[in-house]
Amino acid sequence: MGVGAIGRQVALQLAAMGAPRIQLVDHDRVETVNLAPQGYFPADIGSPKVQATAALMAQVNTEVQVMALQERFRRSRPDHGNVVLLCVDSIETRRHIFDALVHQCDFLCDGRMSAEVLRVLTMTDLGSRTHYPTTLFAASEAFAGSCTAKSTLYCASVAAGLMVGQFTQWLRGLSCQQDMTLNLLSSELIVP
Repeated sequence: MGVGAIGRQVALQLAAMGAPRIQLVDHDRVETVNLAPQGYFPADIGSPKVQATAALMAQVNTEVQVMALQERFRRSRPDHGNVVLLCVDSIETRRHIFDALVHQCDFLCDGRMSAEVLRVLTMTDLGSRTHYPTTLFAASEAFAGSCTAKSTLYCASVAAGLMVGQFTQWLRGLSCQQDMTLNLLSSELIVP
């Protein structure tokens, strides 16, 4: 869900790893401000982000089946799957998706970032299902600024790698970290 800075990198990494089917959900189109911080190309400007990402995924892995939905998340859509990699830029959207899918998801991983600080939250069991809602704060407490002002491609790539890493751990039946914060400037990793 969401193919901005982190979500685009998650999708590309999953395609490169050989994921057979991926559903991309994002209502937005590529703008000039998305090029450097989100890894889009000048030729992508004006295209739906899901279409531009799906096209690059097909170049990485010709066998990946991508369902590209240029729309906002809708509770009514019956086919969200049991694995959600959440890469949206709004805390309100996160809460909406969590409320809708908390009982449907076996695995939910949420990537958040601001400049060079990232946070990855993973929900796989009762403990993490209890912890995750405590990280959903009021929208008024969120960092004020455009998503491009708080986005760096290298931080997004690290966040995506951690999210995909959590997913592969879960696939192997290994335990996942429910909450990780990494500050790239200070090289500090916090795992409560």
